Amino acid sequence: MSLLLDYYGGLLTEKQKSYFDLYYNQDLSLAEIAQQEGISRQGVHDTILRTEAILQDMEAATGCVARARTLRTALQKIADAAENLMHHEDPTVRENAAGILSALLSVKE
Repeated sequence: MSLLLDYYGGLLTEKQKSYFDLYYNQDLSLAEIAQQEGISRQGVHDTILRTEAILQDMEAATGCVARARTLRTALQKIADAAENLMHHEDPTVRENAAGILSALLSVKE
């Protein structure tokens, strides 16, 4: 859920972001948030449920988080393969592997 907030948090109201952050990232209970915000526990619960639905709907529509995970996994596999090639006896292969690793670093930044 926190990852969804990172990607789609800009689409939420400040109140939604705040309650969601307090609940998921700060690990506060619904009662603690309600007391802190001066509203009912049910009000906090309803806001968090609506926020979860918004974030899940955005992910279902765009798939950004899933795509980022897939990309991160693929980049790691490429990096691992290039690292293995850095030990190859052929200097041209090592140079190409270094070029791949350099390109990966620029993508990760």
